[in-house]
This record gives sequence, structure tokens and C-alpha cells, in this order.
Amino acid sequence: MGVALICPPQNPVLRLSCPLISFPMGRTVVVLGGGISGLAASYHLIRAPCPPKVILVEGSKRLGGWIRSVRGSDGAIFELGPRGIRPAGALGARTLLLVSELGLEPEVLPVRGDHPAAQNRFLYVGGALHPLPSGLRGLLRPSPPFSKPLFWAGLRELMKSRGKEPDETVHSFAQRRLGPEVASLAMDSLCRGVFAGNSRELSIRSCFPSLFQAEQTHRSILLGLLLGAGRSPQPDSSLIRQARAERWSQWSLRGGMEMLPQALHTHLISKGVTVLRGQPVCGLSLQPEGRWKVSLGDSSLEADHIISAIPASVLSKLLPAEAAPLAHVLSTITAVSVAVVNLQYRGARLPVQGFGHLVPSSEDPSVLGIVYDSVAFPEQDGNAPGLRVTVMLGGSWLQMLEASSHELSQELFQQQAQEAVATQLGLKEKPSHCLVHLHKNCIPQYTLGHWQKLESAMQFLTAQRLPLTLAGASYEGVAVNDCIESGRQAAVTVLGTEPNS
Repeated sequence: MGVALICPPQNPVLRLSCPLISFPMGRTVVVLGGGISGLAASYHLIRAPCPPKVILVEGSKRLGGWIRSVRGSDGAIFELGPRGIRPAGALGARTLLLVSELGLEPEVLPVRGDHPAAQNRFLYVGGALHPLPSGLRGLLRPSPPFSKPLFWAGLRELMKSRGKEPDETVHSFAQRRLGPEVASLAMDSLCRGVFAGNSRELSIRSCFPSLFQAEQTHRSILLGLLLGAGRSPQPDSSLIRQARAERWSQWSLRGGMEMLPQALHTHLISKGVTVLRGQPVCGLSLQPEGRWKVSLGDSSLEADHIISAIPASVLSKLLPAEAAPLAHVLSTITAVSVAVVNLQYRGARLPVQGFGHLVPSSEDPSVLGIVYDSVAFPEQDGNAPGLRVTVMLGGSWLQMLEASSHELSQELFQQQAQEAVATQLGLKEKPSHCLVHLHKNCIPQYTLGHWQKLESAMQFLTAQRLPLTLAGASYEGVAVNDCIESGRQAAVTVLGTEPNS
């Protein structure tokens, strides 16, 4: 799961494992990776009527993966990773249900539908902030930086024929259906905000499956989104109903997003799950009787089944020789780095009110966007309230620095972020507080043909009947909801049935 600037779209789930397995009592499942996917998988495994023994193995000293919250000396919360979760759809509802089951309901901070952070998002183009049009009136009126009302792009889209290719880059798809301006400004920025990636390389089928399916099913994105793909069954709870009634755009937790993995960890320990931290896996090997040996350096574990919630490229280096074809496929699923710079200003005011703004690559190759944290969640501003913003740095600028072995110092990122805030938001004073974190290889890149990699992986697991299930952000969605759902689906596959709801 990456540190996406905006809440990413949620993807439908394809189970990446061998066929459903009915697990007898006394078996052991080892879950690799203590990020939100691995924690969710472990949580759902132990909810079975006759749960297997579960061992969660995390290579670092902390759990939660890219979800990390830091509290400042004044009580302000700074998110180093994801800062909000969308409640929409079945996946959003399931995450809210999980929050209720963990007793976190009193900690939920919603962004309601009538809030500026729900209604206003901006693009920074041509040295100015431009509100993204919304509603029918917004589509009918001229909306800089677009030269014509977006209504005309929509009209053009309705008359376009269906694409014939099994996949396409996001840029090509958007340009073909909506025109060059929407492709180079809106979709370019969206890919940078969600994936920190390049729209000319990312796959429309894998990154934005709802858009791809809308064209395939209804010949038109607009018709497809209007008619929908059919309402999937959703769980129900008072919190879910409240989110729906108040039209929440997203939500966080009072003490920061890290409260979620912390609560999961506490629950797992209370249910007898063995949690090993600071134990990087050195290798995986298959024993003659079909069990796994998980090497941890000075010690090892045995498992009847493994759920891997670590990055695909990391798993590829651990697999045994028998799984070389799978290892090769997984090694091609790469990820990009993002530098997150949290800034706090005393007595400063933003020129606009909203969730934040995105920056197309043509405007500034280094800045992906800026989130206005204090607008969405003023409850996290602390005892001596100051304005909190987060600058996301990455893209081709950071990739070039990494490729040239340039020193990636905190000073470099802080200077770049402060210059961006001064130029784009007019905050020229020195910040009262600054945190800089470089997240190496944190957001997987679903490049053109990613779906074929997933199909190859699934076919190999099925044919070889390997007792291995894949979960996490490397496969079918980088959003927190996607990662939690991938963990749940992995548990369903291992158990052979849905865990208790």
C-alpha cells in the first residue's frame, strides 16, 4: 500500500492463489509482512470457527507498513503515509465494519459531503490553482486550465467507439476518449496523485478498472459510470449507515491512521497469534511432504500454507527453484519511491479551502501534489493550532536522482517542499515544524500488461498447487481498502469459507 496523495479508486479482487483449501485443525499458516494486508489476513484467519495456528512475520521492528502517524510535541498529528480512507462501495463498508469490530468507532473523524475538503480539489497549472469542476454547472462552464467546458469532452466521449485492445496506457485511453487536455492535465495528475507514476506507462485496465470496464460493457465511460456495474452486497452497521447518510468522502482516526494497525496488532495478540517483529525472511523452501520451511536467519518456521503480503519483487527473491517461473513474473512488478514532507506553519492561512491540489508533470516534475491536512482534519492540529500541509515529491525527478546515485538528503527534500509551498500556496515564511521521510519503493506500478502478470501468477499457483496465496498492494489496488480486502480474500482462500462476520 502506497502513500497516495488522494484516495485511490478501489479495484475488484482476483484471487491470487491455488484453489480453495479446506484447512483441518492443527495446521499452521505463516503470514509474511506486517503491513495492513498481512494484519488483515491474520485477523480474518483467526475469525474462523476452527482457526489454524497463525504466525505473522515482519522484517522490521514495527507493524503497519506505510501507515505511520507521528504526534508532535504540541499534539499535532503528522501522517507519513496514507491520511484518509474512502468509505464508498463494498470495500469501504467492510473497512468501516472492521473499525467497529476493533472498537475504534469513537476515534473516527469523518469528512462529510458538505465539507470543503469533500467538495474542493485543485490543479496547479500555469502558476495558478484551478478548482476541478464538479456538478452539471461546472461541466457546462469554461473551467481553466481547460480551454473548453468539459461538457464537450463528455459529448465527444459518448460518440467514440469501443477500444479493441486488451489493455492500454492511461494516457492513450484518456486521449482517445476525452481528448489531449484531459489526458495531459487531469489524468496525468491523477496518476501522479494515486500511483506517483507516469500515465504514459500505467495500465488503464489495472489502475482504473472501472473506467476500462465501463467502456467494454457500455461502449462509453460516462454511460458505464451512470448505469453502474450492479450493486454488490454490502455489510451493514450503524457506522456504515451514518457514512452513507452524511455522504462522507473519507475518514481518519483521531490519533492518526496508525491507530488501525495498532488495534489489529492488539487484537491478534489477544487471540493467540504469534507476532514476530525484526525477523526478515531469508528464504522459502518446500519440504518433501509439501510443507514450507521459512528461514529466518538463525532460526526457521514450518508452515502448511503461506500468505505473502510482502512486495512482489521481495517475494520473488525468496521463492525456491521450483517456483522460478512465478519468481520471474513477480520480479517484473516494480515500485517507485515517494518523499513525504510534513510542514506546519504558525498563523498562516491557505489561499483556498479544499482537500489539496495535484500538479501535472508538465508543470513541475518533482511535486506530485500538496495535501491541506488542516482543512480535512482540524481536530489533529494539536494544542497550539497551526496550519499543516504535506508535500509529496517523486515522479521522474526523484527517479532520475535515484538512478544517478545523487545524495537524497533530508535538506534536499525540505528545500524542494518549502519552495513548492511558497510558490504554489504563497506560504513564504519558515515552517515551525518539518518532518521528511523517503519511502523507498512504496507504490507498486501497474504498467501496461499488468493483468497478464496476474493471470500468469494465478495459472502457475493453480497448476502447481503451491500452498501459497498472494496479498497486498503489488497486485490489485494500492488503496488501504484494497489492501485490507486482499488480506480478507487471502484468508477466505486458505480457510475455504468466509470467516465469521
